[in-house]
This record gives sequence, C-alpha cells and structure tokens, in this order.
Amino acid sequence: MSLVASYLDNQYKAQENTTGIAEMSQMTQDLPTRDEAEEAVRVLLRWIGENPEREGLRKTPKRVTSAFAEFFAGYAQDPEEVLSHTFEDIDQYEGFVLLRGIDFVSHCEHHILPVIGEAHIAYIPSKGVVGISKLARVVEIFAKRLQTQESMTVDIARVIERALKPKGVAVMVSAEHQCMSIRGVCKPGVKTITTHCTGAFKDNPVLWQDFKDQASA
Repeated sequence: MSLVASYLDNQYKAQENTTGIAEMSQMTQDLPTRDEAEEAVRVLLRWIGENPEREGLRKTPKRVTSAFAEFFAGYAQDPEEVLSHTFEDIDQYEGFVLLRGIDFVSHCEHHILPVIGEAHIAYIPSKGVVGISKLARVVEIFAKRLQTQESMTVDIARVIERALKPKGVAVMVSAEHQCMSIRGVCKPGVKTITTHCTGAFKDNPVLWQDFKDQASA
C-alpha cells in the first residue's frame, strides 16, 4: 500500500462515523496500485522514445515510484497533529517567535518540477508555545505535497492559527521554481516571494514590517 493509500485508509477508519462508509471506501479503492504506477512510468519512457527494458532503465519505474513516495510523503502526515503539544510556561512572553530560513524542496502542481527555497515563520503566543522543530516540520509536510507557492504560504499560516490559536501569524516564503529555471523562459536565479499574515500582524503595520525586516535580514 502506498503512503497516500495508507493515509486515506487511516482516515477512513477514523472518520467512518461521520463520513459515508461507501464514500471513504471508494477513495481508497480508486487509488492505483504500485504496479500500475510503475507501468505509467514505462509508458512515459516509451512516449519520449526510450526503451524501458534496456539495462539502464529496467529499474527506473521502481526508482521513480519510490522517489514519488518520498517527495510526496506529506499527504500521509497531519500538520495539525504535529503542533498538538504546547508548553504553557512562557513567563509572560509578549513578543513574537520567529524561525528564519527553514529550507525546503517542494514540487509545483503544474509541472511536478522542484521548487527550492526557504520559509520564515513567526507567531505571537497566546497561551503557550510549541517546540521550534515542530514549525520546521509543518513546513516540511506542506512542502512534500503538490501545490502552488501561494497556497503553501497560506496553508502554513492557517494550520498554525488553528492549532496554536496565537495572537497572530506571519509567513514569508522565498523560492526558485525549476519550471521557470530549466524550461519555458529558462530564467534561473529568479526568486518568487509570497507572504501571508493574520491577527496582530495584519492589524499592526509596524509589527508586520518588523517581521519582514527580521525575516529578510
């Protein structure tokens, strides 16, 4: 069973009381098998004019499907669960917590080509703080899914807001898209920057500017 199939199967077991059993069962049944995925790779190899049976390519379908399972492992992980454990002893801390320069490698949903960059995350605790490694893990989970950079930026902010209920969240993502660097206009080195903020960061321009200055320092 693939990572995605395993995830959906677990969701089915957990949600069968609130979601139609037939509907959840259909979701898992409709997923291709590993053999079908490998055959799809062989089809693509033949489409470009290659022979998937030659020595150098014989194991490529298996390698590609294994790589996909690694690239897109985020579908099998719940970012909100990662943020579920907090520490409430913050001694009246009132500033924001900033993690700067969280490296990631994602894939765009349009061409399935790498998006390589870094994320900067800040939040203002209300009742407690989360382990800083958990914020990096949230970035990793969303990075290992197909998406646009814009949706990834918003998704990171929203899950932090839901899980931690902070006074505000700010996210900045800077990345180079290989779909622009190695194909199409072929302009390497161009960075795309996206931002999203909520709560105090949205309401207070000075605070929002402080975040941007520190994230870009």
